[in-house]
Amino acid sequence: MHQFLEQTVDRYMTRDVRTVSCDLTMDKLNDLFASDDFNAYPVVDDQREAIGLVTKFDFLKCFAITLSSVVPHYDELMRRAVSDVMIHEFIYVGPTTKLARVLQLMVEHRLRSIPVMGGGRNLVGIISREDVMRALRDSTRGD
Repeated sequence: MHQFLEQTVDRYMTRDVRTVSCDLTMDKLNDLFASDDFNAYPVVDDQREAIGLVTKFDFLKCFAITLSSVVPHYDELMRRAVSDVMIHEFIYVGPTTKLARVLQLMVEHRLRSIPVMGGGRNLVGIISREDVMRALRDSTRGD
């Protein structure tokens, strides 16, 4: 277990991250969720800087019926842009963040994945639950 405590994000993160733009429609986002089976996508601008995060939960929130809101027609909701539903402030880590910290964040906030940011808001990867589980498995073999 001691070996896990020394591991950092850069060794286990996925570097080739699927992202979306803020003008992507909800209809296209729905198609991506179905085809990729991801739970979240970082939302990036033209310079590949992360400006938000959109999750399946954010998608579903659009369809929630409350006492104070009238739900628009399905077709109208599906024409909305990702920028209308994305999270603007989100948890992220750096490549040198210890995996023990990532694990703590995932458990505390019930996160499935966390964007990995380099200098500024430059997206350099993503670390998932599966990545952390692989690191735990690698670090504890032979204990």
